[in-house]
Amino acid sequence: MNVRGENVRKRIADELGLFPESVKVVDVYTIDADLTSEELEMLREKVFTDPVSETSSIGDLPAQGDFELVIEVGWKPGLTDNASRIAAEAMHDLGFEFEHGEGIYSSTQYRITRGECPEFDPEMLASGLLANPLVQRWHIRDHSRWCAEGMPVVISKAVVASEPRVEMIDLVCGMDELAELSAESEWGLNQAELLAIKNYFGRTDVIANREDYGLTDLPTDAEMESLAQTWSEHCKHKQFNALIRYADPTGEEYEIDSLFNTYIKGATEKIMKTKPWIKSVFWDNAGVMEFNRDWLFCLKCETHNSPSNMEGYGGAITGIVGVYRDPMGTGMGAKIIFGYYGFVVGPQDYDGELRPPQHPRVLLERVRKGVEDGGNKHGVPTPYGRVLFHRSYLGKCVILVAAGGIIPAEVCGKPGWEKRVEPGDLIVMAGGRIGIDGIHGATASSRPFDKTTPSGHVQIGDPYMQKKLLDMMLEARDLGLYNFVQDNGAGGLNSSVGEMAQHCGKRGGCILDLGKAPLKYANLNPWEILVSESQERMTFAVPAGKIGRFMNLAKKHNVEVTVLGEFLDSGIFHVKYGKDSVVCLDMDFLHDGVPQMELEARSPPTEVHSEPDLSGEIDLGETLTAMLSRPNICSREYIARQFDHEVQGGSVIKPLVGIKCDVESDAMVLRPILDSMEGLAISSGLGPQYGRLDAYHMSAVSMDEAIRRIIAVGGSLDRIILNDNFNWPNSLNDPHRLGQLVRANQALYDYSIAFGTPCISGKDSMSVDGIITDSRGNIEMISGLPLVHYLAVGKIEDVRKCVTMDAKIPGDLVYVIGLTKNELGASEYYEMLDAQGGEVPKVDAGKAVNVYNSIHQAVREGMIASIHGCYRGGLGVALAQTAFAGGLGMEIDLAKLPVEGIFRDDKALFSESPGRFVITIAPTSRARFEDILRETIHACIGRVTESRAFTLRGMDGNVVIRADISSLKEAWKSPMRWRA
Repeated sequence: MNVRGENVRKRIADELGLFPESVKVVDVYTIDADLTSEELEMLREKVFTDPVSETSSIGDLPAQGDFELVIEVGWKPGLTDNASRIAAEAMHDLGFEFEHGEGIYSSTQYRITRGECPEFDPEMLASGLLANPLVQRWHIRDHSRWCAEGMPVVISKAVVASEPRVEMIDLVCGMDELAELSAESEWGLNQAELLAIKNYFGRTDVIANREDYGLTDLPTDAEMESLAQTWSEHCKHKQFNALIRYADPTGEEYEIDSLFNTYIKGATEKIMKTKPWIKSVFWDNAGVMEFNRDWLFCLKCETHNSPSNMEGYGGAITGIVGVYRDPMGTGMGAKIIFGYYGFVVGPQDYDGELRPPQHPRVLLERVRKGVEDGGNKHGVPTPYGRVLFHRSYLGKCVILVAAGGIIPAEVCGKPGWEKRVEPGDLIVMAGGRIGIDGIHGATASSRPFDKTTPSGHVQIGDPYMQKKLLDMMLEARDLGLYNFVQDNGAGGLNSSVGEMAQHCGKRGGCILDLGKAPLKYANLNPWEILVSESQERMTFAVPAGKIGRFMNLAKKHNVEVTVLGEFLDSGIFHVKYGKDSVVCLDMDFLHDGVPQMELEARSPPTEVHSEPDLSGEIDLGETLTAMLSRPNICSREYIARQFDHEVQGGSVIKPLVGIKCDVESDAMVLRPILDSMEGLAISSGLGPQYGRLDAYHMSAVSMDEAIRRIIAVGGSLDRIILNDNFNWPNSLNDPHRLGQLVRANQALYDYSIAFGTPCISGKDSMSVDGIITDSRGNIEMISGLPLVHYLAVGKIEDVRKCVTMDAKIPGDLVYVIGLTKNELGASEYYEMLDAQGGEVPKVDAGKAVNVYNSIHQAVREGMIASIHGCYRGGLGVALAQTAFAGGLGMEIDLAKLPVEGIFRDDKALFSESPGRFVITIAPTSRARFEDILRETIHACIGRVTESRAFTLRGMDGNVVIRADISSLKEAWKSPMRWRA
């Protein structure tokens, strides 16, 4: 069987509603070089064919059965073609070198037999599923043409650009003209910023200094691009650093000088006074904590919303390999030990009039595949992730990616989290070459999505290249061959070199020659070389006396490295292209010259949402089954199984647990150091739906969920760190949205202090909006629900004491820890009833701290058999999952459940009150367990049974649910089974 073809056939059926008889997939390599038939035969056998599983031919592969249609797909010119690059390396190893103008190009053939499937438009199939028009192109042939034409079509060639040039930008015009110029050039600069730039270039001292560098009073295009990237919302977080005049819910007005400094940094700095194991926050690529005496741990989470919205695969793979480079560039450099994903997209069954850039079902599959390839092919486990569906993300998705890494506590006699550039250090770029892919990534991601969003910022990541770069970097680190390392992330060399130059001497500075930069193709303009975000690149500060050893090491690892200049204590960011200067900017102006925004914010008016009418008769068995089948509750097994979580060998608690290893764990646990039983637990919290009622409690509940999931696998509240990631609709001209942002930050401050869990790194994406059209051309702006995503990592002292969520032994007692309240506002249950409700769930931090500490004590004493948090869907969902994960039944009595303000069985079952757990223990542990929990609200509400029956008595003592756990599990698994 052609397995890849069968998977494509299933996708065609599932995503397009077409049912071809068969699909076969054929990889095609077009070699544009003068080779003999003997040389081609040798390459076919040694490079392009696995003799165990593949057949191949020179020319065109024989038909191998009848088919009616061939669609051949390849990359557009200029985009990274990983398959052909790897093939070229293999050919190089055999002694083949390409001359100027020669090359190799990969493409994929889809050979389709319609069978009884009705006629369909091949163009629709190509553009709708097999290719993305943004980055790929295709050629369609029917069977008769294929037989007649024979050789495959070359659909990708190298870019041939015009001669590079530098343009001067005349700023002597009115503000309207400047704003128009900014929009046309995709700079994303506002009026105050344009005025600041105009005034800077008009200063007499600046003009005089520029004359010494051979420049006039007119900025170059490279200088404007440099400032636009450095001052972008993506890089400067201008809304988080704005001066905000805020009116709170009581009507009191006051100023907030930087949300970031006041709430996020303010809380973390306060917590750090009592947690000396936090080593580095907010200045480097990732936050750093002490893991043990010999090792540090660093953490970063990013979004890749804008490029993923346009091209799911490229956006996601670039996102995951890009976020890997954050730990790689932290301190003296980290080994990546795990990756994480979060996919927040539109409904999978969406069939409305609006036409998003990619249907949510197609988008999800593409971003999943992108993260899969980025992690699996990088040798990094991807053990945990979250998926959420909501209509508000049709316009622009939220794609979260995160990575954790470990750094030696000491590197060459110095703390591993510290680094410093010395004047005279060489600027060395290592890794991939520079192309036009990835230009304007920082500015494009700082704005809403619409038809004018530039496609040039979309890239295709190369995990193989980056893995070689990582291996080389770690060896160079341990040999002490560099002083500083930085990712070429948003803004490329402009970002990495510009930021590194800040750490050189007292004033900072550098001289960078773009003419020496290695390019994917010739004649890129200097500004394109400067700000291109082409992937898999790191910049190093290498002492001149060590450059020879550094270059030799890179050659051993087959990593290209180039010396591009020198770091100086000049106070000037100086960039040349050959002999000519193209950028001369004061370091202070480049990094600190952006004007502070001044914004107005008001707390949104309180909306009164009535409770739904629950007067009718409710079948709780059917209701529970329906809840388990809901898109935001049902199984994600299909997605989890696509990721390699075992690579590196440290997996302890897997992403899927239970008697059949097919139910998602609350959190994942791994051992980063294999000769130690110390571990890390990874989890996250994500609840944007609550923000429809109150952004403060949305933020608090999301944080509590992330923390509670760590507690559920045996973690301790004392050693948990957080990464906050804000994804917000555009708030610049909407005081109420900005007021929601203030409220969410206030909750972050209040609860991170209350829990003692510092945010050691974070990110914000402030334009989760999309302008899309319907079939009649009508335009609609869709804004995503405000969302704060918390990624949590907890230190586990002994992984052998960890606990999973599945019930394990018949006869064990079932406890619920925590109070269930009448808090169903924005819950899954009310959403299923097409209602919102009034009371949003609220976190009681004081009670939660007691609960979490008590549970950890019980875990340490080894008396807990299973723990599962109550999250989306509430107690009913948590009980059912605990039972069917263990393949065991339960007998539950709701009359014993601790409640407040609840008099109905359905509300008790589906309230989403935070801070609660379902726990099973042996009867012999009951006395000690209840003694540990004496200061918490808890109750024994039932027991685990050997039968496969899930039986639940209501508050009146009558049986209200009697279901087989197999049927409950089937309801939970079936919605996404079509993917498998």
